[in-house]
This record gives sequence, structure tokens and C-alpha cells, in this order.
Amino acid sequence: MEFISVGDDGRQRCWWPGDDPEYQRYHDEEWGRPTTDDNRLFEKICLEGFQSGLSWITILRKRENFRKAFRKFDLMKVSKFGDADVARLLDDAGIIRHRGKIEATINNAGRALEMIDECGSIAAYAWSWEPDGPEGENLPDMPVPGYTPTSTALSKDLKKRGWKFFGPTTAYAFMQAMGLVNDHVEGCEWHQVCVDERAALTVPTPMKERA
Repeated sequence: MEFISVGDDGRQRCWWPGDDPEYQRYHDEEWGRPTTDDNRLFEKICLEGFQSGLSWITILRKRENFRKAFRKFDLMKVSKFGDADVARLLDDAGIIRHRGKIEATINNAGRALEMIDECGSIAAYAWSWEPDGPEGENLPDMPVPGYTPTSTALSKDLKKRGWKFFGPTTAYAFMQAMGLVNDHVEGCEWHQVCVDERAALTVPTPMKERA
């Protein structure tokens, strides 16, 4: 399998966006770019949960609908959603109407607020899970693993904290997307972009480690 795709614009990308312009924009502008923005991190955690069992492009094409339905993923607002909101969301054809995933998102907003109280930010917690280097085993037909020891440990820790719908594979997809690992393949123009952005990033530390 060829893991580099040359687009109509002549630029070399990872294979997975194909020729889809929206997917290419996501690959170029977001995926793997290190971020410490709590709103983006929480949104991504939620959307990765909704993706479970589906393709990411399905979620990406509905992302604006998700943002509207979940009040731009404002933690305080989502944490206060009640039965009426669940019913509203289950009736919203613009999103994935899965009760378990909807209720998990509401639950996770509350758990995220607890995390901020403890660690100072979601970013401080998330970046504490950045691996020291490559890990996990690649499949013969894939250049990157589907999950790793770190993503498995992250998933278990969040489960202990009461988070839902965030297994090891979902956790690794989150790590890839938010730049905790750089899985732009060699030859992709954005691999070095992410290397440089990570080198320039100041990673927040959990409050308990600041003393």
C-alpha cells in the first residue's frame, strides 16, 4: 500500500485524506498540529467518542452540527444538560443519534470540569501522557499502530475518573489528532511542520507538579 498521496495541488500528504477537499483541509490545518486549547481538546475527545464504529469523515462532515447541538462544546453548558437536552439531541438528524454516546458526552463534560479543578486544565492532563518516543506495533498494511501502551493506560485512567466511551483506540486517535504523537508519515509535507510546532510548544504541567 502506498502511504503518500500527491494531490491535485501537487502537495504530498498522508494517504488517508484521498482527494476529498474537506478531508485534505483537516489533514493540512488540524490533524497532528500540537494544541493546548482546552475547548479543542474537549471537543475532540467528544467527537472521537462519537466516531467509535464509524469513519472520521462521517463525523467531520457533521462537525458543525455537533458544535451547534452541544453549544460549541462549552463545558459548563454541556455539563448541565438534562433529560430534555438528551431528547433534543436524539431527535437531531444532523448528529449521530446514539443515546450512549450523547449521555457519555454530557457525563464527560462534568468529569472535564473536575479535571480542570485538579490539574489546572485539560491540556495539562492530556500532555502529561505524551510518549517519550514511538511505541506500539504497526500492522503490515498500516504505517502507524491502532493503539499503544500509552493510549491503553490513558483510557484506563480516564475510566477510573468516570469518563465514558474512550477506549484505547479512541485514545490513540485523540493523541494523533491533537499532536501528542506525530503520525504524519515520512514523506508527508506536514510531518516536519508538526515536528517544528511541537519543538516550539510550551507544554502546560499539572498543578500538582508545579510546586
